[in-house]
Amino acid sequence: MNVPAELKYTKEHEWIRVEGEEAFVGITDYAQSQLGDIVFVECETVGDNLEAGDTFGTVEAVKTVSDLYLPVSGEVLEFNEDLESQPELVNKDPYGAGWIVKIKINEADELDGLLSADAYKALI
Repeated sequence: MNVPAELKYTKEHEWIRVEGEEAFVGITDYAQSQLGDIVFVECETVGDNLEAGDTFGTVEAVKTVSDLYLPVSGEVLEFNEDLESQPELVNKDPYGAGWIVKIKINEADELDGLLSADAYKALI
């Protein structure tokens, strides 16, 4: 299972990659493998300010739909539009081309409450 050391993780299987005041968010390799073939990714929260733990979208696989939760409070700046025509990118490259949203972080100290790669590995 691929768990990049430079990312932070949630117990709900989202990852976050911080770049200055902004961050990319997606689901982990473990999460996509548990869901199976992803057929649709939805995010109707672009422009919204959300709290950590709020639902920012959904991922639909062949057999299930799963909510997506924001790891830290912030404004949803952008949805990865490539996922509209290629939702399978989440399966193929969950930490790269399969990112789901880009956010502006409101509370940087909330990052301290997230899991390290080692802690996430222990969880799964």
